[in-house]
This record gives sequence, C-alpha cells and structure tokens, in this order.
Amino acid sequence: DFGSEILPRALHDHNVQAYVFTDYWEDIGTIRSFFDANMALCEQPPKFEFYDPKTPFFTSPRYLPPTKSDKCRIKEAIISHGCFLRECKIEHSIIGVRSRLNSGSELKNAMMMGADLYETEDEISRLMSEGKVPIGVGENTKISNCIIDMN
Repeated sequence: DFGSEILPRALHDHNVQAYVFTDYWEDIGTIRSFFDANMALCEQPPKFEFYDPKTPFFTSPRYLPPTKSDKCRIKEAIISHGCFLRECKIEHSIIGVRSRLNSGSELKNAMMMGADLYETEDEISRLMSEGKVPIGVGENTKISNCIIDMN
C-alpha cells in the first residue's frame, strides 16, 4: 500500500517529493472500494470520463473481434471486446473481454472480469456432458452486486 508501506520506506532511501493532484482518484485498497470505483464508471455522468478529448485514454491493443450481441437488453453498461451476448439482460455492469452470457442470463450491478481464452461450441458441449462448467454465465442465471473473476 502506497500510504502505509511504499512511501514511508521511500522517505528513508530516496528523494521523495510531493505533487498536488486535483484530478480523479479513487483508493481501491479493498474489494468493496474496487467494486464501487468500477460501478461508478457506469453512472451518468461518470466521475471519470474515458472519452474526454483533453485527456485521451489509451489501452493495450487486444486484436479481438467486436462484441457480438443477439436480442440483448443493455442499460448503463461497459462492454469490452470479443464478447458473446445472447438473449441476456445487462444493467449497470461492466463486462470484460471474451465474456459469454447465455440466454436468459441477467447481470445487474456486476463486474465480470472476462476470460483469457475462447471455448468453442464443441468444447462447451464436451465440458457440459462431463458435468463440468464452461467459461461464462449459464442460461437463466441471475447475478447481482458481485465481481465475477476471470474465466
């Protein structure tokens, strides 16, 4: 933690100087504050604006296809690249890369971190026939007020 560990130690070994920062900042030192800071990005207007031309926001290129959605209802959400959204409802949520939401699933006040890889339809069928769970949110699943970890 910067305030309790890194900065106090640096004072002894380095020339530490201060800068008065007056822009957006959120301390995300707890799971709750991490969740709340991310959910605030879905607000209108958000505290932090990704699309301000005066302060452009850049990220690493992912080279993923755009998200594919079919018969979805999406309200106050941020949807990342490469997702498959099928007949789902997403409200006030963040959907990470390569996420999959199946028919009848609903996310509200949720942060879905996404996935590191894609599973093919054949892989998904095989996993389900073996009693295993494929990556993503299954049919008719309702999730609210939570963080869904990667994969």
